[in-house]
Amino acid sequence: MTEAHAIAGVPMRWVGPLRISGNVATTETQVPLATYESPLWPSVGRGAKVSMLAEKGIVATLVDERMTRSVLVEAVDAQTALTAARTIEARMSELQEVVRTCSRFAELIRIHHEINANLLFIRFEFRTGDASGHNMATLASDVLLKHLLETIPGISYGSISGNYCTDKKATAINGILGRGKNVVTELLVPRTVVEDVLHTTAAKIVELNIRKNMLGTLLAGGIRSANAHFANMLLGFYLATGQDAANIVEGSQGVVMAEDRDGDLYFACTLPNLIMGTVGNGKGLAFVETNLARLGCREEREPGENARRLAVIAAATVLCGELSLLAAQTNPGELMRAHVQLERDNQTAKVGV
Repeated sequence: MTEAHAIAGVPMRWVGPLRISGNVATTETQVPLATYESPLWPSVGRGAKVSMLAEKGIVATLVDERMTRSVLVEAVDAQTALTAARTIEARMSELQEVVRTCSRFAELIRIHHEINANLLFIRFEFRTGDASGHNMATLASDVLLKHLLETIPGISYGSISGNYCTDKKATAINGILGRGKNVVTELLVPRTVVEDVLHTTAAKIVELNIRKNMLGTLLAGGIRSANAHFANMLLGFYLATGQDAANIVEGSQGVVMAEDRDGDLYFACTLPNLIMGTVGNGKGLAFVETNLARLGCREEREPGENARRLAVIAAATVLCGELSLLAAQTNPGELMRAHVQLERDNQTAKVGV
């Protein structure tokens, strides 16, 4: 293997199991995390342990799914752009047929537009089966754009991507209109488990979530986010399952909710932009195939079902890590002590190999 084709090795471990129920999957499964941040494994593992001690485990609800691509066209003037936009909206069924000519799995489900001066930004939204859908959506949009330029007067080519999608950037529009899988995970943790496993109280976690995740993020100017470290778990999961890791930019936008219910802890994570798939680029590597199969995402199912299963497992993994970290941060010094000890143990293990 030449240097140009070398594979970068990232340490990976399976943690859990964690318990999941909901409208996509009911399962108990370990999850793979590829990361250089070794304390992440036991931290997620602690959250997974909590899920096993809760009656329903983590209830994961898939709210929505779509992949988007925005194209940019230039009109003669704003009035022409508006006329073009209205024409496009009126021809929805025709455009859906155009998409069917170029893909077996892509399905056009909605169109949004934005006009700025004489520029028209057109945001196409698609179902994409088990693929994350980047290339599928771009191909379909390319065909649609060609069709629109040939059939609508007064507009000309601007770009196949107008950044109104939005791909791999922290923006508000994806959370508002949707891009990828929108998953809500919820967990009701009994008081005794909060105290014995997380070494804290529901009241402390609720207070920290308000002050840190919500107020702290607000003061920092965060965009549609109120969480501690969704990105950590997502990156580890993405690398282990062959996803485009850059998608954690929008994927890590999400909100944590915590409520004290008479000492029990209600804890929920909303992830509106989970972009992932079980087929496509990155899935041909042997370890990825093994991991997807072990997660139950290589079964014979209807198109899209394996990807939905993968998304809810990813979202549940995020909740486990988020809960464990917030619990640790309610106690002075616990986070740093854990990092120092776990990283020292990891280095000692490497020396002994």
